[in-house]
Amino acid sequence: MYGSEPVTDDSERTAFRKAEKKYKLYYDHNKSSKKKKQPRPVDLSEVIDFKSILDSFNRNGEIPPESFLFPCDFDRPVFCLESRPGFYFIPGALSVEEQCRWIRESLTNFPQPPNRTNHNAIYGPIDDLFIAARERKVLVDEDSSYTDGGSDSNSFTCKVDGPRWKFYEEHGASSRGNTSKSILASVLLRKLRWSTLGLQFDWSKRNYDVSLPHNKIPDALGQLAKRMAAPAMALGGEFQPEAAIVNYFGSGDTLGGHLDDMEADWSKPIVSMSLGCKAIFLLGGKSRQDLPIAMFLRSGDIVLMAGKARECFHGVPRIFTDGKMPRSPLLSCNSQIKMIFASWNTLEHQELTSI
Repeated sequence: MYGSEPVTDDSERTAFRKAEKKYKLYYDHNKSSKKKKQPRPVDLSEVIDFKSILDSFNRNGEIPPESFLFPCDFDRPVFCLESRPGFYFIPGALSVEEQCRWIRESLTNFPQPPNRTNHNAIYGPIDDLFIAARERKVLVDEDSSYTDGGSDSNSFTCKVDGPRWKFYEEHGASSRGNTSKSILASVLLRKLRWSTLGLQFDWSKRNYDVSLPHNKIPDALGQLAKRMAAPAMALGGEFQPEAAIVNYFGSGDTLGGHLDDMEADWSKPIVSMSLGCKAIFLLGGKSRQDLPIAMFLRSGDIVLMAGKARECFHGVPRIFTDGKMPRSPLLSCNSQIKMIFASWNTLEHQELTSI
């Protein structure tokens, strides 16, 4: 789903990279002070705030000159940018109830096998990671020690190229001695960076692998993505989401500038849904040398990128942990989740494996 260029010294001096560094989270370190380190101030005066634009439009019908209201039959205002044709922004598109529902699903169900996550490469498929973290369990490498098979383990065992991993209660893991490799489930949850829904994305090859087992995108989520994509669709067209990646961000995390260019069918939009903390989204041009436009992303916002906007570099250089987000007991106040849907066009690929 993501394409990127090799990192070079020149790329560090591009307009896009300079903008990433401008908004990235940095801390002022004062070794002589015992106070908690404070984020370095950042100038946000040039960041577009579509929430404020929507509020102004609702009050007096005014819209800033760089933006315009897209004429469509959608049930809420859709804004576009004069300088970025094919880009659509729908502020506050999701209700608080919808946001909480998909936050919950993103943490409890979407990382479940056969969906792949960033943990697969080391630990293989992990079942019920969120539950294990809540129960303070430990993931133990069974091959680095004897196998007990006692009551301290649960039913999950993972095997990937040799090592077998199993969840244990904390006291059960400690009783196995120091020879066992182990990691807290809570640490794995904090280090969860992405999971994939529908067609699985092979990050090593940066392409979709149609041979990998997968579940379809949940019907309710697929219908939501289809409905949100409507403003960017051609007359009579219908968005059919076949793949999605769920990105998980914590404080200090970023998503570097990239292109969503791995789909076979570029006639359909990319649909992006934001949940949790506020973030800054950078929308560049066809080259990293093009000066990007910065805008706030809030929980419940929807971004559509279609047509020429599919060729624009974009990324997330900053997450704000101000705690102003939906009150879900599952999501900590310093996290954001971003779901990105794509229509891959599988008409020529009928050998899909689905379970």
